[in-house]
Amino acid sequence: APESAFRPVDPASTPEKSAFGIDGRLDLNRASADELEGLPGIGPKTAQRILEDRRVRGPFHKPKDLTRVKGIGPKTLERLLPHITAGAPRDSAR
Repeated sequence: APESAFRPVDPASTPEKSAFGIDGRLDLNRASADELEGLPGIGPKTAQRILEDRRVRGPFHKPKDLTRVKGIGPKTLERLLPHITAGAPRDSAR
């Protein structure tokens, strides 16, 4: 199988506030639009939909919750799963 164009950032080389976990996966609850666009199959419009969904409906509890976002179906989710996680939301002190 051809290698994905997605290249996880080395967590050791990223700033502390990075949305990438120690396993190199992107946290859906902390990711910026730019970080989301780095995922396979996610363009600017879908990245904005993910951010808007997170703002309106709250944090993602598990990566599969991403399918609640318009434009992300089972095939896209399958492609994303190795690259994403759903950790505690950034502002969990609410």
